[in-house]
Amino acid sequence: MSSEKATPCEIGVYPYHVFPSILTLASNIDLEKTGVSKVQKNPNLAFFGRDVLLGFVDTGIDYRHKAFQYNDGSSRIVSIWDQTIQNGISSEKFPYGTEYTREQINQALKSDDPLARVPTNDENGHGTAVASIAAGSEDLEHSFRGVVPEAELIVVKLKQAKQNLREIAFVPEDAICYQESDLIFGIEYILSVAQMLKRPVAICIALGTSQGGHDGRGATSSYLSFLSQRPKTGITIAVGNEGNAQRHYYGRIDAGTNTSDFEMIVNSKDKKFALEIWAYAPSRLTLDIITPTGESTREIFAQFNACRKFSFIYQSSVVFVNNFIIEEETGDQMILVRFENPLEGIWHFRVRNVENMVSSFHAWLPADNLISNETFFLKSNPDTTLTSPGTAVNPMTVTAYNQLDDSILIKSGRGYTRSNTIKPDFAAPGFRLTCATINGGYGEVTGSGSAAAYAAGIVAMLLEWGVVRGNYPAITGMDISRLLIRGADREEGMMYPNTIWGYGKINIDGVFMKLRI
Repeated sequence: MSSEKATPCEIGVYPYHVFPSILTLASNIDLEKTGVSKVQKNPNLAFFGRDVLLGFVDTGIDYRHKAFQYNDGSSRIVSIWDQTIQNGISSEKFPYGTEYTREQINQALKSDDPLARVPTNDENGHGTAVASIAAGSEDLEHSFRGVVPEAELIVVKLKQAKQNLREIAFVPEDAICYQESDLIFGIEYILSVAQMLKRPVAICIALGTSQGGHDGRGATSSYLSFLSQRPKTGITIAVGNEGNAQRHYYGRIDAGTNTSDFEMIVNSKDKKFALEIWAYAPSRLTLDIITPTGESTREIFAQFNACRKFSFIYQSSVVFVNNFIIEEETGDQMILVRFENPLEGIWHFRVRNVENMVSSFHAWLPADNLISNETFFLKSNPDTTLTSPGTAVNPMTVTAYNQLDDSILIKSGRGYTRSNTIKPDFAAPGFRLTCATINGGYGEVTGSGSAAAYAAGIVAMLLEWGVVRGNYPAITGMDISRLLIRGADREEGMMYPNTIWGYGKINIDGVFMKLRI
């Protein structure tokens, strides 16, 4: 892909999968509900994350916060890779950004102006929040403690997505978002540090995207599924917060009629955005788009390497359509529709299957802040709203529930995946969790990102049990997932697994109860 100003129809010249997906954040502690306190109060268990590493690829961290320091004021952070700072010393393996070691961080903490020595910071606060939920040091004055306050941290601060990728994906200019390739490099960095130190690591991914086939076959999902089968490596991924956003549509096409219509209301706030439609083989879908004024693109057939641009007579809207007969990563048909200055009102879509057979398809709008809440499908479907890479098969995909009344968070994404893989795996607390803030104080955070962080702390406890204490030295992330599924709390009369709760509510005490029997 050209590094110069991007044009929309570079998708069509180059395969869709070579353009990294755009990721957004997944969060906008009760330790009793999940069995954490019970296990930690047991002198034969008492897992606090000692000699375990926790890795975060997010918005960075406020390393000056006491939540990430030992009692003597030294840092519990092993290292920080800040991808946004290009004038420092990068790591040998990753030639961009700047790496800061624990020694440098400790020297900075002793100085009058820490940021003058180690200038990395978390301007957003999301990364600081999720890291503190999983591994914040105890602060009795503020009644705060993370799940594993003795674990040490490896932190990656993601740089924001490149401008040319934003232009290709039709992302709003002011949107906070990151690109898939930088996430992969961040995970690789965490693994390289853990390997150097020869210690087990739990990685928390509190980001997600609605791009892609939602079937676990994308580059990042496949990579994370592979890593979850490695010994001493656990991965938790947020399910996203798209459950009630009305950004997913599921359509069925019956034999004989061969068509299915759906509608989307567009708000004037949204000047540029994209829509993806994914079909199942052997269907061959065509698409006709009808504007609020009644103008039509006419039927758009599937082709190879084609990008079509449509302008309209009675409005300034421009629509780019790529109807890929085969999307190369999945082999499925995918229709990408990108809107520029779309007219406010109701847009109508007619999907036709060229084959005379029963078929179905899914359509997704962008996640989180890449589109306003006022643009949505009129007859949306709340299922299959989990974001990628939460669709990955082997890692632990975590949804969020309100630990105060045991209800699911209505905005949490739902399963299953497009290929009917069971996701989420389980639910963790995610409502108004106490967390560290970037002003040195404490606040609250809600969302599936905070639930994934909570679960990452529990994964660290199982890594301490298995690897550090020698009970299961070769334990993998997939093993941990299966243990947590077995130990989860389940309500009588409810069928499990299901698209909302997965296999139930996470409970580490339940794991050891099942191992005892």
